[in-house]
Amino acid sequence: QVQLVESGGGLVQAGGSLTLSCATSGNIDSFDSIGWYRQAPGNKRPFVAAVTKGGARMYADSAKGRFTISRDNAKNTVYLQMNSLKPEDTAVYYCRGNWISGSTPWGQGTQVTVSS
Repeated sequence: QVQLVESGGGLVQAGGSLTLSCATSGNIDSFDSIGWYRQAPGNKRPFVAAVTKGGARMYADSAKGRFTISRDNAKNTVYLQMNSLKPEDTAVYYCRGNWISGSTPWGQGTQVTVSS
């Protein structure tokens, strides 16, 4: 089964920046889209951002204007550039490959902590 591994989390001050990486075990274009999600109460993982095979980008309202999702096909990696970070952005972040028929399993995620 295809595997996605998140990395790049860490501790930053409010207003700072951080870039997360999502490395895939295969061609990222094998997915219809790859998205970023973050842990929320109730074991929910709401959508943060996604990029489609065709290059379209989508963002949650909380991320729009601050976060940028991108892909590097040569490295089979998707990135999430996070700027102007806020304490409420603190969470474990996950990436996931998506097809119209379903999605890849959740991985371990990467911890992002934003201090005041």
